[in-house]
Amino acid sequence: MNWDGTAVRKNLPIELPARLKLANLPTPLQPLNRISERFSFPYGGPRIWVKRDDLTESGMSGNKLRKLEFVTAAATGQGCDTLITCGGLQSNHCRTTALVGARLGLQVQLLLRGGTSEEMDGNLLLDRLAGTAVAVYPAEEYQDTLAERFKYWAEDYRSRDHRPFCIPTGASDGLGIWGYIAASQELMTDCLAYGFEPEHIVCATGSGGTQAGLALGCHLLKTGCKVTGYAVCDNAAYFQTKIREDIRHWSALAGARVDTASLVVRVNENYIGPGYAQAERPVYQTIAEVASLEGLLLDPVYTGKAFHGLLQELKMGNYGGADNLVFVHTGGLFALFPYRQNFSFLGD
Repeated sequence: MNWDGTAVRKNLPIELPARLKLANLPTPLQPLNRISERFSFPYGGPRIWVKRDDLTESGMSGNKLRKLEFVTAAATGQGCDTLITCGGLQSNHCRTTALVGARLGLQVQLLLRGGTSEEMDGNLLLDRLAGTAVAVYPAEEYQDTLAERFKYWAEDYRSRDHRPFCIPTGASDGLGIWGYIAASQELMTDCLAYGFEPEHIVCATGSGGTQAGLALGCHLLKTGCKVTGYAVCDNAAYFQTKIREDIRHWSALAGARVDTASLVVRVNENYIGPGYAQAERPVYQTIAEVASLEGLLLDPVYTGKAFHGLLQELKMGNYGGADNLVFVHTGGLFALFPYRQNFSFLGD
């Protein structure tokens, strides 16, 4: 939708809680002109823009840093000296938490899902460089025992006179989603500065918090923008439930009432592929094509999978009639390297 020139900024109707300044904000908003010309304009689609949240910092880059600004403010505000969180061996969230902990002088304990024999590479290497304590659990028992693991490690740190603060997967809860409620205001301000309001905002969705914050932020700002998450795991029903749970949790913490039943949660589950952190060759080809066209680096776990899905939808004309679409690049560069073998076609 085009800008009518009457506003230069949208403001949230609620005050943000305490946050620590960790990210380099605002991140750039950039047009993807060659992508638009090849994949969108021929099918009647919108101009594609990218919100470069992969540039929130260097090692701590990505969407998780926005969430951790609010999470670590709460943790340090409560006098906690240890962060405990969880994820896969190549978790962007765990890597960011590890580096944030090092920066703030906090201990970090990671509960990772995977095999102990996996090579120290990508995010896992950065976890280790940050001096983070790591406990690895087999994938087949991880989810069923995760609550017990959190309890065990929290009690262990308390027994050693530490004050732990537990952070859920992806920092995706009513506290963490403040990061993308605030980001939605930043994004709309960026767009208005360029003279438009986007009809669509698109992101990868893996733990749900980024999409929850964007959806709630756009709702609070009273935009007409449609927020769609491209699922990289689970399914649409799961995310529709999870995102509403996060927003209800936020509502309770913030003391602000939101009718989650009427809030539209849009999830595209058609491009998950074989499963979480598993992608097929077309995704890797998309990653290579986007890099060669725009110099933009995506990863096969989150952004590459979501952007591949977006390109297929554009070619099917499913965004026809819109003028502008923003893809929120949530980071994940370091997860490229452990999947290097899947780019063997580049030598063909």
